Amino acid sequence: MKRLLVVLAVAVLAAGVLAAGLWATGWPAPGEAARAAAAARPAQLQKLDIAIGRWVFHGKTVAAAGAAPGRKAAAWTWRADCRWSTDRRYLLCAFHNVWAGKPVESLVVDTWNSRDRSYWHYEMFSAGAGGAHPFSSRMTIRGNTWIEQSASERHGRKVRTRIVYVYSSSRRVRVKIQSSRDGRPWKTLDAGVGVKIAG
Repeated sequence: MKRLLVVLAVAVLAAGVLAAGLWATGWPAPGEAARAAAAARPAQLQKLDIAIGRWVFHGKTVAAAGAAPGRKAAAWTWRADCRWSTDRRYLLCAFHNVWAGKPVESLVVDTWNSRDRSYWHYEMFSAGAGGAHPFSSRMTIRGNTWIEQSASERHGRKVRTRIVYVYSSSRRVRVKIQSSRDGRPWKTLDAGVGVKIAG
């Protein structure tokens, strides 16, 4: 037992010496890098602050026709836990959704890209959808409205899909999922309301 304590003490001392050496050569101490990155982050990221917290969304399909294949009219629930990455450059939201009784688990990352000067939305799935092709879309934020939009082809026809969030306050948001085929007017497929329950 005494020998084990000596070994542990030596290991802790060595780790401390190594860390001190790294910091002395210019490596940032724990927390310093995150604080520096946060201080230098683009001002556009401040618009994402409103999403921080825990949310519960309730909604329903209002028009199954035109939705993705296999979609049926049904009620749905989303539970989202949103927080900043340590450098406050990426909004991370863990979603636990139930669509017509089917669980869908995903991680969403929203950010601002300074090179193309655009907001971007990324989503990867662990359940309820395949993991080979994470979803990504350009996102626009104008006032209290966020819009994520993507395009695909179905049976030779171009289909655009968008999710529209309209914040009425920092604790309440209306959401619509809409679709447009071949440039036709947007049609609402799903509609619901999200309420912040914590944060």
